[in-house]
Amino acid sequence: MARLVILGAGVAGHTAASFAAKWLGKEHEVVVVTPNAKWNWIPSNIWVGVGEMSKEEVTFDLAPVYEKAGATYKQAKAVSINPEGSEAIDKSFVTIEYTGQDKIGTTEEVEYDYLINATGPKLNFGATPGLGEGTNLGEHTVSVCTADHAVHASHKLNECIDKMKAGQKQKFLIGTGHGMCTCQGAAFEYIFNIEHKLQEKGVRDMADITWISNESFLGDFGMGGLHFKMGGFITSSKVFAESLYAERGMDWIIGAHVNKVESGMVTYESLDGSIDTQAFDFAMLIPPFAGVGMKAYSKDGSDITDTVFAPNGMMKVDADYTKTSYADWEPKDWPKTLQSPVYKNIFAAGIAFAPPHPISKPMKTPNGTPIVPTPPRTGMPSAMMGKAVTQSIVDMINGASEPTHTSSMAEMGAACVASAGKGFFSGTAAAMTVFPIVPDFKKYPGTGRDINGTTGEVGLAAHWVKHLLHHLFMWKAQLKPGWTLIPE
Repeated sequence: MARLVILGAGVAGHTAASFAAKWLGKEHEVVVVTPNAKWNWIPSNIWVGVGEMSKEEVTFDLAPVYEKAGATYKQAKAVSINPEGSEAIDKSFVTIEYTGQDKIGTTEEVEYDYLINATGPKLNFGATPGLGEGTNLGEHTVSVCTADHAVHASHKLNECIDKMKAGQKQKFLIGTGHGMCTCQGAAFEYIFNIEHKLQEKGVRDMADITWISNESFLGDFGMGGLHFKMGGFITSSKVFAESLYAERGMDWIIGAHVNKVESGMVTYESLDGSIDTQAFDFAMLIPPFAGVGMKAYSKDGSDITDTVFAPNGMMKVDADYTKTSYADWEPKDWPKTLQSPVYKNIFAAGIAFAPPHPISKPMKTPNGTPIVPTPPRTGMPSAMMGKAVTQSIVDMINGASEPTHTSSMAEMGAACVASAGKGFFSGTAAAMTVFPIVPDFKKYPGTGRDINGTTGEVGLAAHWVKHLLHHLFMWKAQLKPGWTLIPE
């Protein structure tokens, strides 16, 4: 009997666990380690953050789902990995610390034959002073990164709406809270939901809404921007985004590294090196991501964290990390199998793997401050990676000597639907598809992407798709009848 241990139960980890339990059956053991008791469909946190959905509508308990699947569930966080075992344990193992199940604070060594690191990120609020960390989270700004965060954001938004109804103008600041952030798409969707909500409440004229981002141009999205088909024409994401903001009377600040947050004020450095401030009454700033802080040790107890993980704490996989020049970067730099180059029974998926470099062109201020979006690896790409590494591991358990499936961001497409409002007939949405995620200018000269697979649309139809996706993926994640028929 082989044991597969999966660290994390987000999109990548839960996808991996669900398929692993199905494909391996009772002949082998699947163990899921996650500090969370509930699964969260994060894209719908946007609706929670404007009071259009409840926390209960975007989450469910993990324990009964894994019990139904036949997987072992441990509510704990991974602390360290011993890929060679130790002098006391003659097998690879991961040390975990329980966060629930009446074992809070106790540790355990869990042996494994194969390991998938799908921990996702640490929400690194502490990288920007004042953005919020620990008990200070939400002191100055709000977040929609978790369901609980989004509930808090909704309450703060309602307070602002009440003030506007009483005749007090409010300043809204939405975007990224650091020069190295990712997830511009989540903030992009949230700002349009905020604007729509204020229109519905009849207080839009009392609000100044500003976008602030580390993107060097609107519509970069951490992918270097894109050109796509829309209404029979080819346009750029820059023109597309600028039009959406301008039509709704929203301002924007781009190429910004937020370096300090205080009550009602952010300080930021721009690409030209200038330092400016922006006032706010309500701010939702996405934090940068980092690895969760796992350590790695050799058999003799030596620290080999730098061998297993990149400096940002993400896990090294089969990517080319040697290229430092933007001019030298190629699609083939990106990992395919997501297998550790040192320990062949370890894989990483989703945000947990270390990308070889940004997709967007890296930039620095004259002061040397890097301002560049980190590559997006959430949602659909994470699920595809989780499934691919699981397929490889299942085949290796059954006798294959090497990974049998690949999932490179340079060879996969992605779809994104960004809503504005939730009313079934009153809302709208921007739907975009992109192929491939990492541009290939040799294969697709000029645009870097297949223009037939890279499209955009704004309207009610895309809004209905957003509703459909919410219900489909909540159904799929709970392993309800027919869940395998719903694509990643």
